[in-house]
Amino acid sequence: MAICPYFDQDERFCDVGEDYISPYDVVAMSHFCSSRYRECEKFDLLARRYPEVLVQTDSRIKSLQQPAVLSPVSAAVSPRVSSSVNTVPLKIKFNNRWPLSHRLAHMISRRDPIQYHSANVAEVDSLTAELPTKERKSMQPQKIKNRGLQVVLAGTGINLALGILYTWSIFKSAIVDSIATGGPGAFTWDAASINDPYAVACLAFAGAMILAGKCQDKFGPQVTCAIGGLLVGAGFIWISQTTNYWAWVVGFGMLAGTGIGFGYSAATPPALKWFSPAKTGLIAGIVVSGFGLASVYIAPLARYLLAEVGLQQSMMYFGIAFAVVVTGLGMLVSNPPADFVADPQQKTVSKAVTAAVIDLKPSQLFTNGKFYTLWLCFFIGSGAGLMVIGSAKGLAKASMGEMAFLVVVIMSIGNAAGRLIAGVVSDKIGRATTLCIVLVFQACMMFAAIPILGSDGSSPILVALLVTAMVFNYGTNLSLFPSFAKDYWGMKNFGMNYGLLFSAWGIGAFVLVRVSEMLKVKTGSMESSFIVAGVLLLVGAMMSMSLRPKKVAVPAKESVFVEEEELVLQKVQD
Repeated sequence: MAICPYFDQDERFCDVGEDYISPYDVVAMSHFCSSRYRECEKFDLLARRYPEVLVQTDSRIKSLQQPAVLSPVSAAVSPRVSSSVNTVPLKIKFNNRWPLSHRLAHMISRRDPIQYHSANVAEVDSLTAELPTKERKSMQPQKIKNRGLQVVLAGTGINLALGILYTWSIFKSAIVDSIATGGPGAFTWDAASINDPYAVACLAFAGAMILAGKCQDKFGPQVTCAIGGLLVGAGFIWISQTTNYWAWVVGFGMLAGTGIGFGYSAATPPALKWFSPAKTGLIAGIVVSGFGLASVYIAPLARYLLAEVGLQQSMMYFGIAFAVVVTGLGMLVSNPPADFVADPQQKTVSKAVTAAVIDLKPSQLFTNGKFYTLWLCFFIGSGAGLMVIGSAKGLAKASMGEMAFLVVVIMSIGNAAGRLIAGVVSDKIGRATTLCIVLVFQACMMFAAIPILGSDGSSPILVALLVTAMVFNYGTNLSLFPSFAKDYWGMKNFGMNYGLLFSAWGIGAFVLVRVSEMLKVKTGSMESSFIVAGVLLLVGAMMSMSLRPKKVAVPAKESVFVEEEELVLQKVQD
């Protein structure tokens, strides 16, 4: 097989091979620099400039086809530049340097052309097949992009179904009305325990994230998602048949909460693995925004079903629908191959950045100081937000009357927006800075809620804006903390690592929601709850300052491997 006579000769002829190129360009050049080089748009011009190179190459090929042994020197091509033609080198835009293996092969071929021709010429034809898996993957950027987008959209759809947890305040109002009305088949719960199924669901959700993370890492997201969908469906179908307090705690709290944890765990981690670290916040924000947006359609749908068929029958419909949707969409979610590289162009990075991300095992988190700081910040931020979400309709009912359910819809938009915006902003200014700003802002909203929600004459618009701002800040936690987990502890054990961190979400919800309900029963208002939450949020903001990276001098774009490659080439030349 003939190789382009102008290939690897001199930069004056053609710059192909002079600089580093990507794996994609290696394959492209293997087509045009071997056998098909006459199709190259530069070949005709090169042939007119340097016809003597073609003559020498034709002689070389004929001599290689003869059995006689030739001197390696006779096969070498010495570039000769005609003084009558333009000698400005033709530039083909390949911006990188050839992989070391190819550079060595061409160097050896120039020193011993007969041996190279017999042993290695077939290597050019099989170049694509011999590339490492991650390089072959990088040759299909459009296919990879589409696959990653599919996983992101499927994960968002799963969360749109599982976000029914955030419409608990509507179900809670129906239970309260049933207790007040009484009669056969009515709920007979204690007033202080009405939020218990919701609090237990949050706790089970967080606990399941640990098991689901392990399941996701070992069996993949499809199996994990199927388990989640079936558990959610089973829990809702069970509570549709009873008004018993403990049945609701187990059905809604344990079964549905665990199912939500499994489904949620199967959505976010795979999506993050398909994209580069530069897009971590954005992708996490998009996927988890589905969970926050769920109330946009579930709240009006739930209100319609409650009016038409009652609470029990509504739970039956939701259970069947979400089991089908979550399980079905779960079939579209998958992890990338084990050796997949999201952005193969990011190979020359600084040593400081390379050393900063180490894949930690779950057991190693307990010896990592950042884990405890993040856990406490997550505990405070999530608990304060869920305290408001669980009582959103009740908080707005005094000023908005029967239209209070709209607050649930409006705040879901704020919830989703917080997740998406925080993800994008944290990619720009850093996770720790974003988290500190969010916690301080949330604390201000808690203190502002005391006069606004404590007054009977508050403007409905002001109440809606306040609750939406609170939920916006809460939503930011759900995109910031998975991004923290990936940045600090790597992707190898991401599922279980984030599950351990996510336990703060469930415990925060269980503790602060329960404390809030007890304070409300004791004092008759939410004022004490807001004060406690506001103080805790300020404490969390101060702790988050310790997460800010220390400024260190890092050499810009320090190459890790180029110098070593040059040493290898030098040895071969010697």
